[in-house]
Amino acid sequence: MPIQIFFCYAHEDELLLNKLKTHLRPLQRQGLIDLWHDRDISAGTEWEREISQHLNSAQIILLLVSPDFMNSDYCYGIEMKRAIERHERGDARVIPVILRPVYWHGVLGKLQALPTDAKPVMSSSWNYPDAAFLNVTEGICTVIEQVTTKPSNPLPIKPEEFTLIRTLEGHSGTIYSVAISSDGQTLASGSHDKTIRVWNLYTGEHLHTLKGHSYGIWSVAISSDGQTLASGSHDKTIRVWNLYTEEPLRTLTGHSGAVYSVAISGDGQTLASGGADKTVRVWNLHTGELLRTLYEVGPVAISGDGQTLASGGADKTVRVWNLHTGELLRTLTGHSGAVYSIAISSDGQILVSGGRDQTIRIWKLTTGELLRTLKAHSDTVRSVEISGNGQTLASGSADKTVRVWNLHTGELLRTLTGHSEWVRSVAIDDDGHIIASGSWDKTIKIWGNKLT
Repeated sequence: MPIQIFFCYAHEDELLLNKLKTHLRPLQRQGLIDLWHDRDISAGTEWEREISQHLNSAQIILLLVSPDFMNSDYCYGIEMKRAIERHERGDARVIPVILRPVYWHGVLGKLQALPTDAKPVMSSSWNYPDAAFLNVTEGICTVIEQVTTKPSNPLPIKPEEFTLIRTLEGHSGTIYSVAISSDGQTLASGSHDKTIRVWNLYTGEHLHTLKGHSYGIWSVAISSDGQTLASGSHDKTIRVWNLYTEEPLRTLTGHSGAVYSVAISGDGQTLASGGADKTVRVWNLHTGELLRTLYEVGPVAISGDGQTLASGGADKTVRVWNLHTGELLRTLTGHSGAVYSIAISSDGQILVSGGRDQTIRIWKLTTGELLRTLKAHSDTVRSVEISGNGQTLASGSADKTVRVWNLHTGELLRTLTGHSEWVRSVAIDDDGHIIASGSWDKTIKIWGNKLT
């Protein structure tokens, strides 16, 4: 896969941007890199959302530094701020490319700049600009090699060795929901205290707090590109946020009761919400348009390919739907109590449900076949979640424990204790490295055997 490179620049420097792109073209022809900047936005596209999406997914971000760049509120205050956040979290490599002489050290002084010794491209340090851009290209080649050469991991992830890494405090009410971004860097938590807190998963740093709901927040979900967060609340609304700028994008109304569950499709186009009114509503995430309403359903999950919606309910069943048509494909029976949580594996093959009957049931999604029933919790199973690699299942229960399972064999790998009240929600990162759990005890606990 080519490395994604994002250019952050002032439009006054567009000629120099194009010159740098020319020098990088051989790397692009070799399939090593893909280049993107705002001139690639097609007509009719929401430009700000498009920029944010590429800025949040790029592996290398080039800051083309000049007096105009430092003077631009958008470049300096939004793009550069977000880029540095990703760099500090180890999520991307940020490289200042000094195009023209300007004071930049106070803000970007910790970053290794190009060209060599941070000599501006347009300065007497270079006989001609092409020599400077060649130097920049060689420096970028070195970074590409570092990014694409992943260090070997001599310590395999062993869920059976998970321990408590840290406890996050700050909410003043029950933690009803936790979610981890697909890049494994960010944690979001929704609470009875009416707020959503956003954390750096690896350091535990509290990044910011989202406010706007008038009652407690029952569910949070993060889009696969990491830029959008959806929240469902007891105030009967769903709110959609820009996860990093804290900007509220829209509020969705229509449920006549509390919104207990929200899920976002893998392509980031569709949002599903399940409520106390026994309906699931399917929305266009970007416009807020209500697409359809499904009845007699509750907690929801969407398959990775965005084709299938699953829901659980108080009637003890799991229902599987065609997300796009609303057609009921099958009803799964077997639970002897209400189904409180649903999860679907990233490959769309496995569905997991947990409920009041203290069991976890694992189903083949495409046929509805019950593969196995897991019995270890001594109280209601409030939350189930599958790692992105499809290997590990995590469950949280009113018995105050988190349990870690081998998804394919059903083997109980680890029981995690430490919460003093019900575990209301669990989240697990894509690689199965880290589990987060939110509880009635108002804390979030982070579990794992190492942070990488």
